[in-house]
Amino acid sequence: MEPASLVVEEHPANADVEFLSDRINEFNFAATQIYDGRELAIFIRDTNGQVVAGLYGWTWGGCGYIDKLWVRNDLRGKGYGTRLLLAAEREAIERGCFQMLLNTHSFQAPEFYPKFGYEVYGITEDYPRGHQLYYLKKNLD
Repeated sequence: MEPASLVVEEHPANADVEFLSDRINEFNFAATQIYDGRELAIFIRDTNGQVVAGLYGWTWGGCGYIDKLWVRNDLRGKGYGTRLLLAAEREAIERGCFQMLLNTHSFQAPEFYPKFGYEVYGITEDYPRGHQLYYLKKNLD
């Protein structure tokens, strides 16, 4: 069947975004013959079960990737980000990873990650305008 229309969606359904991710993963697995991709999520919850800090990423082919790391404003500076980051590294090592990768904006936490051995290997200027996007990695060996 031929495609019927092109639709720009500002608020796509999560299921549609997950569909795209699944198709890309299928392609990547087939192209590399590396099928060990796994999601990685770590959360810190309050006594009511609400997420107050968390990390999301994945491992694949010896690499760990941190896509999101967030700590609620009033809990920042209390070690929660450190706990999440170190837990992710431990899990990545257990999964056979030799490196971790992530990116962060200049207005987020570029000074946080080098404390743990992450090195900047690339910068995109003006993303968004007036700021930078830093690409960082750390060898886990």
